[in-house]
Amino acid sequence: MIKLGVIGYGSRIGNIIRVMQEQRPECKIQAITDIRNDELKAQNSALQDVHFYASFEDMYNNEELDGVLIGTRCSLHTEMALKVLPTGIPLYLEKPVSTTMADVHRLKKASDASSSEVVVSFPLRVSRVARMAKEIIDSGKIGTVEHVQATNNTPYGSVYYHSWYRDEKETGGLFLQKATHDFDYINYIVDQSPIAVCAMTSKQIFKGTKPAGLKCMDCEENRTCEESTIKLPEKKRERWAYCSFAEDTGNEDSGSALVRYESGMHVAYSQNFFVRNKAGYRGARFMGYKGTLEFNFYTSQLKVYMHHTNRVETYDVDAGNDHFGGDTMLVNNFVDVMQGLDKSHSTLDHGLTSALMCLKAKQSAETGTFQTIAWDDKF
Repeated sequence: MIKLGVIGYGSRIGNIIRVMQEQRPECKIQAITDIRNDELKAQNSALQDVHFYASFEDMYNNEELDGVLIGTRCSLHTEMALKVLPTGIPLYLEKPVSTTMADVHRLKKASDASSSEVVVSFPLRVSRVARMAKEIIDSGKIGTVEHVQATNNTPYGSVYYHSWYRDEKETGGLFLQKATHDFDYINYIVDQSPIAVCAMTSKQIFKGTKPAGLKCMDCEENRTCEESTIKLPEKKRERWAYCSFAEDTGNEDSGSALVRYESGMHVAYSQNFFVRNKAGYRGARFMGYKGTLEFNFYTSQLKVYMHHTNRVETYDVDAGNDHFGGDTMLVNNFVDVMQGLDKSHSTLDHGLTSALMCLKAKQSAETGTFQTIAWDDKF
């Protein structure tokens, strides 16, 4: 039996644990520490035999754990990881690994001093689509990648304005919430280091003069507003409670970044949070002199356009419904890591690099300047 400890039993880490137990039934939740311990015990019958603790320190001192998973709100990811890293226990860490520049440098320092093997929750990096794209590019079919255009038009963006995600102190902004995945899979596929970024964000839609703290159920326009959540199921309505046109609605609703890489090539990336339905898209084009490779995560289709012949190759990928097969890959990797059978395929260094890119993009957007992507000495 593989004994797991959980710090922050949120919905995302709950899904990861579900996939883990489906894939590897030898895994068992041994202990949990969460600010909602009593609520979790009362609402989830599957947790009745789990040991609950008020702190990680208590859990660590009283349990023999094979691995720890961190699923707190984003602003606590670094703080909790700093508690686990010195123990040497394998760690599964939700993204973003940090939400502030100070935290990303604290985590970098702790990572350099730790022997803990860390799997960061970057399912796109290990998805079947991204791995096939890298396989084709590494074969030399399209030549060396010299330009990338990547897009993430998020059709479920309402979550970033109706729920706790609207609090930028928790999220760190939407580069850290979404682009962190996209930057990471691009880094993986091109296999280069980013060196500079410039970025811009806009807030054109989700702003307004409705009172701070207003909930959809209390708004007189909740029957006509396109963003109203009153018709959602009760549990979801409770989570997505707040007006997205109130004066306290946080987060930009679109953003773009240009990233320069060490070879001199650059990536143009853009994300949007007010498109809906079929307008949703997540994917990229990788261009070399000999050809262009493009893929769409939502359709799980990959195409290669050859530049000097009329040939177009189409690949339909059996991606799965768990972040395009990525969650299954991550949980199996983490179990193998805990058993000493493998190393992490989505490391803390990957998480730190992506977080630094996002934080530098945020700084660039706020200051209107290019930002160097480097570990500053002042930290």
